Amino acid sequence: MHDQPKFVPLRQSTFFSDSRSARPLVAGTVARGQLRDDVLLYTGKANGKDADMFPFLIDGKVMSRGQERFDIYCSPCHGRTGQGDGMIVRRGYRRPPTYHQDRLRDAPVGHFFDVITNGFGAMPDYAAQIRPDDRWAIIAYVRALQLSEHATINDVPPTDRDKLR
Repeated sequence: MHDQPKFVPLRQSTFFSDSRSARPLVAGTVARGQLRDDVLLYTGKANGKDADMFPFLIDGKVMSRGQERFDIYCSPCHGRTGQGDGMIVRRGYRRPPTYHQDRLRDAPVGHFFDVITNGFGAMPDYAAQIRPDDRWAIIAYVRALQLSEHATINDVPPTDRDKLR
């Protein structure tokens, strides 16, 4: 069992006529789980531009997941409320912009997806750390933070206003 005949990948071999030890990939082959045929879900783009819609329904479960992922990955820099005053900023790192400025409140959701995926300025990319559906959940939560910062009592359903008073 110690000495097993085997072929080492990418090494020369006499087994095949082209001297390869393995067969080349078949054209058009896609690795399992890597098809990524939903352009909006995986790129944040619609018709080549940053999308202004989410690729799936946003409900309470998605928002809860978004808050959880935001608290883990985003709040160290952006702070728990999105003001850009996270713990590492308090320790001397560069301050990110607040989510509550007009430029980011007016930005399409696809912009946020692109920034999380590819990074921007001092922000690194998080494509390897955060799955695409979790990126969308984070963006939904960021939108909720933005709405909460600029909400008025008229934005609350009349049946729930008494709970706030």
